[in-house]
Amino acid sequence: MASNVEAPESWYLALLGFAEHFRTSSPPKIRLCVHCLQAVFQFKPPQRVEARTHLQLGSVLYHHTKNSELARSHLEKAWFISQQIPQFEDVKFEAASLLSELYCQQVPNLVDSAKPLLRKAIQISQQTPYWHCRLLFQLAQLHTLEKDLVSACDLLGVGAEYARVVGSEYTRALFLLSKGMLLLMERKLGEVHPLLTLCGTIVENWQGNPIQKESLRVFFLVLQVTHYLDAGQVKSVKPCLKQLQQCIQTISTLHDDEILPSNPADLFHWLPKEHMCVLVYLVTVMHSMQAGYLEKAQKYTDKALMQLEKLKMLDSSPILSTFQVILLEHIIMCRLVTGHKATALQEISQVCQLCQQSPRLFTNHAAQLHTLLGLYCISVNCMDNAEAQFTAALRVSDLTTHQELWAFIVTNLASVYIREGNRHQELYSLLERINPDHNFPVSSHCLRAAAFYIRGLLSFFQGRYNEAKRFLRETLKMSNAEDLNRLTACSLVLLGHIFYVLGNHRESNNMVVPAMQLASKIPDMSVQLWSSALLKDLNKALGNTIDAHEAAQMHQNFSQQLLQDHIAACSLPEHNLISWTDGPPPGQFQAQNGPTTSLASLL
Repeated sequence: MASNVEAPESWYLALLGFAEHFRTSSPPKIRLCVHCLQAVFQFKPPQRVEARTHLQLGSVLYHHTKNSELARSHLEKAWFISQQIPQFEDVKFEAASLLSELYCQQVPNLVDSAKPLLRKAIQISQQTPYWHCRLLFQLAQLHTLEKDLVSACDLLGVGAEYARVVGSEYTRALFLLSKGMLLLMERKLGEVHPLLTLCGTIVENWQGNPIQKESLRVFFLVLQVTHYLDAGQVKSVKPCLKQLQQCIQTISTLHDDEILPSNPADLFHWLPKEHMCVLVYLVTVMHSMQAGYLEKAQKYTDKALMQLEKLKMLDSSPILSTFQVILLEHIIMCRLVTGHKATALQEISQVCQLCQQSPRLFTNHAAQLHTLLGLYCISVNCMDNAEAQFTAALRVSDLTTHQELWAFIVTNLASVYIREGNRHQELYSLLERINPDHNFPVSSHCLRAAAFYIRGLLSFFQGRYNEAKRFLRETLKMSNAEDLNRLTACSLVLLGHIFYVLGNHRESNNMVVPAMQLASKIPDMSVQLWSSALLKDLNKALGNTIDAHEAAQMHQNFSQQLLQDHIAACSLPEHNLISWTDGPPPGQFQAQNGPTTSLASLL
């Protein structure tokens, strides 16, 4: 009699053991694992075993096979059965969480089925703090992916209040910081400041697991740094950035504490330590790019990309590909400035390949990809293609969450129209939208300074030199205030050019010499080329024969470097990307016979 009572448990444990053995084999034997789990149903098991087995089958099929329909069927059964069983929270809510995730992954996706499922699970999970918080995070993430940031913020606010009530200040901070991130995306700066102040107080006062505390500080400081960089305040951000770098050094010395928190609502991690390290490298690169410290940006990008390659061997998390694309986007801009166009083009192709592997990644980065191609086209003097790329970027960009990107694209498109010299109507229409003197559309200090520079450039080309000087002095004032070195160098050399045209050679020299020094420090090849040409003419006019010869030699060297890089870039098969303006990025490239663009602008 005793053996009959024990039999159901023993056969169940045996089948479960075999299933787990096959799942964890190297390589995994998923078909045999599924057979073992399916065999459980032959024994007509009790409801608890039946529901749990449906969940296990659904999970294995979802994570290890492409049979999403069968996975969905098992998960729906697990969710349905588990709701009828009292005190069966883990199976019930894991089934709801996984099923809603599967709904969103299906083609076409069933987001409208996922939302009510999550809402019901949230409604009935209020006595289970861990699952209630996790499901709130999941639904907020779903709304964020749909660009419904208002609903996402509301849910995160609900989560923060719930965490406070159940005594979890740690998870309350996670909810509030997540909400702060979305408010930054929405540019609701009036709400961001008090929220970050509150978060800072909670983080400093919370006493708990050291790694969790430091990870909260990293999250908090990343938001602060991002906030400053979005506003183009490159100098003001330095203390926060230094704190962030010190914080990540502290985390790297801490050992993971395996003691579980006493409050189940605290069972969350923001990011693994290794991911946080990459993120800190990334924001350091963003700062270095805006400040014009391009060699530093390259150094940190190389470190971050090496770390990412190691992580991607062990971890398929989509956030790693997102980090990789953002890093590549920044290093590509860096290469274009430092005169490495061929390398930049190959890296643009690498971004295309990453976006081909993930439709969501492409949706989120299509505008940036066209923008990078537009910048590349300017660097190789393909102005028609540059215009087409920037126009495509504007067409696919999301103005609600990428206002700074929109302003950056418009600024660069305006520079193309100025160079073409025959697009007056389109140019003035753009300039009205980025007028730095009146209702500038974004809060970025850097972009507003750039808008003054564009006005100065236009006035220079039109021969309105006094007006050009006014705009450029405004750019200089703003760029000096926040250490925007590239804008400073560009403004100085253009002012130097204006003074040279006006015959004021001494004043011109006072502008061009520091421009050259700054451009060499960045290094910015185009400004060095421009400055050396001016120094050659200036020294000749001032009778400084030796200095004129030295400047002529520098100009020749810069010209040759840029010319060789130009030929190398235009000869690459990836150069054909400049013609892609619609749909997903092309996978194959035909080889070029040789450069197809004018080199005159480089010489």
